[in-house]
Amino acid sequence: MASRYKLPYHRRLFVMLLGFSWILVACFVAFQYHREKQYKVDMLDSNLQLYNAHLIDAIENDSIDFTASVNELQRPMENMRISIIGIDGSVSYDNTLDSLPAESHLDRPEIAQAIATGTGYTIRRHSRSTHTNYFYSATRKGNIIVRSAVPYSMSLQEVLDADRSFLWFMLIVTLLISILGYFATRRIGRTITRLNQFAAQAESGANCDIVAFPHDELGSISNHIIRLYARLQQTMVERDREHKKAMFEQEEKTRIKKQLTNNINHELKTPVASIKVCLETILAHRDLPADKHWQFVEQCYANTERLTNLLNDVAAITRMDDGVAGITKEPSDLADVIADVQSTVAEQVAKAQMQLHINVPQHMPINGNRTFLTSIFRNLIDNAIAYSGGTDITLEMVDETHDTYTFCVADNGVGIPDEHLERIFERFYRIDKGRSRRAGGTGLGLSIIRNAVQLHGGTIYAANRPDHGVKFIFTLAKH
Repeated sequence: MASRYKLPYHRRLFVMLLGFSWILVACFVAFQYHREKQYKVDMLDSNLQLYNAHLIDAIENDSIDFTASVNELQRPMENMRISIIGIDGSVSYDNTLDSLPAESHLDRPEIAQAIATGTGYTIRRHSRSTHTNYFYSATRKGNIIVRSAVPYSMSLQEVLDADRSFLWFMLIVTLLISILGYFATRRIGRTITRLNQFAAQAESGANCDIVAFPHDELGSISNHIIRLYARLQQTMVERDREHKKAMFEQEEKTRIKKQLTNNINHELKTPVASIKVCLETILAHRDLPADKHWQFVEQCYANTERLTNLLNDVAAITRMDDGVAGITKEPSDLADVIADVQSTVAEQVAKAQMQLHINVPQHMPINGNRTFLTSIFRNLIDNAIAYSGGTDITLEMVDETHDTYTFCVADNGVGIPDEHLERIFERFYRIDKGRSRRAGGTGLGLSIIRNAVQLHGGTIYAANRPDHGVKFIFTLAKH
């Protein structure tokens, strides 16, 4: 866009301002020149009109000898031509002519004005009688018209011309205005040119150079525009970042669901195959001893329990993956939740010859989903019972702030190898696959725990204890 103009903006602005200024000054000078010249003409006419009035008074006192009246009256200027003209336009007296003209003077402009209004003048008119240019001033009183005239020579022209020093003064003022206008328009024009260059760079998508603008209103507007553009760019960057993040999360969710589907398919094959083998054996050998028959039935039941647990865990994972919008939260008490979990796992703890130690306050209000809160504590204790190989399980609240509770579930068992600590919360990740399957695990317990903790605004991590065993540290948001 900038290349279409031959001159920069500030120069075009200066030319327009200069043209406007010179036109304005020229009009003012012309008006003032005409006014001053008219003022001098009126002054000259007033002097001649005054002389004409005195001459008319002298003629009225001595109406016979015009020459004596003219000669007796002092003239305001030298070389004056005095004419006395009747109302009919005939010349009765003229001090510059030897013989009076016979033609009527009614067509003379000053005579016609004097007859009409009482006075009249003509600035420059050529006399047909003397062949000289005169300034005429005529005065009428009654039937007498006295006309006085002075030759329109170079000296009179200079007198009537306006004072040319005024013209030089206005020229100097105009030049000063032009110089000031140049610097002012250059300052404004440079700001607009910089802003135009910035807009062109922004439109083309190039990296915009942040330039300094002057500390005035236009500079302030330019800085506001640049800041708005910077905010827009930042917003667009953040939008693109959020879009990429959302796309990544969507792709990750799709990948996880695909992986979950494959893992579920793989996990379902083992118990289904085991049930099928047991049932085929029973059907093929109907005469099996009773103890063998019931052994196969018990294996079928154990695998159906494993299938039920797997389906329940998958349903919980899917529900949490679908988002918190469909999960209701309501005021609960974590002390009651932990008490219910304690009573539920009491038989398992005793059967495993372990002891459960709980150290929490009697009242811990929280806004959450009771089902998933229960799964957190229940799965951690079940995990310790099934895999720790220890004798003690400890559940205690280790910290409380205005917004969160912090809990620790620990055991004194064999612990977890350090290389597995970072991955134990992944879905279907097992440290010892054979042992996990024998214990009836689905590989989703710790993943459910992590999602449930995140659902309640918290975080969780695992670490080996210095002596023996492993500990799970997690937080839960109160609100």
